[in-house]
Order: sequence, then C-alpha cells, then structure tokens
Amino acid sequence: MSDKVLYVMYDDDEVLKNSAKKLVAKGVKISEVFSPFPIHGIDPIIGVKNTRLGIMAFLYGLTGLTLATVGMRYFMIVDWPMNIGGKPNFSYLENMLAFVPISFEFTVMCAAHGMAITYLLRNKTLPGMPAQNPDPRTTDDKFVMEIRLSENHGVTEAELDGMLQEIGYLELDKKELK
Repeated sequence: MSDKVLYVMYDDDEVLKNSAKKLVAKGVKISEVFSPFPIHGIDPIIGVKNTRLGIMAFLYGLTGLTLATVGMRYFMIVDWPMNIGGKPNFSYLENMLAFVPISFEFTVMCAAHGMAITYLLRNKTLPGMPAQNPDPRTTDDKFVMEIRLSENHGVTEAELDGMLQEIGYLELDKKELK
C-alpha cells in the first residue's frame, strides 16, 4: 500500500507557522516540519509532544554518579589505599569531600554523552544513517511542511489542494511513498 505525501515549501518561518495554524484549525494533521533552524512555537501547533530527554539526562547522570562512587571507593579504599595529605584511607565516607569534584565531573560527562547519543539515535542522524530530509534547501533557507494523506482521513487530496491554494506557498511537491 502506498502513501501520498505533500511537501509544501515556504521561504519564511512566520508564514509557515501561520499556514500550519490555519491547516490544523481545518482538521489537517501535519506530519513533520523541516527547517534550517528551530522554529519556536511550531511544536504545539503541529502536535509534537514534549521531549523526555531531560529524564534521560537525569538517568545518565545518576549512572555516572554511581559509577564514579563505586570506582573511587574500589580504587582508593579497597584496592590500593593511599595516605594523601594525612586523610584516613579506610573509609569512603571520611574521604567523600575529596571525591566531590571527580563525582561531579563524571556525572556531567555521562549525562552529556548519553544525551548526545540518545538524541542522535532517536532522530536517526548518526553518521552512516540515510538522510530523511525531503529537500536539501531546508538546510539553507527554505522551510518544508510534510502532510501525509494516510494521516488525514477526513480530507481528500482535492480539498487539501484547495486549502493550500488559499493559504499560499512557495512550492508544492507530491510524492508517492511505498
């Protein structure tokens, strides 16, 4: 079964936002918006949910803190205790203040790397993954709105063409996806 997709191109982000508002008000579901920079306020208009990346950052940071704590306790207390500056070396709790910088840095490192990798995997933008961009001009100065007919059950292609003519756009590209 094939799916017909309309790619509607604009040359201004405000025009795209206004068009999206008008289309959504008429019951059209917009699948995706491609742009060279983030368009503030477009997410609630097209129905994109809030990200859970912050929750993942907390979990990655917690993992980093746990690994740092377990590692420092093992290396500095259990495996090879050293007397540095007269500090006792038989208890992690008595040395915990000396380990705060390492704990902080490892927490931040794990959170940052985990978020970056999760972002790249979730958006399918790791090196070697095929690009999902419908038009290369959206990386420069154009904006494209993707509308899938399979997601708009109450709207025919002719009605959608009429709505788009009323709103105005720069280019319209229709593709058949299999």
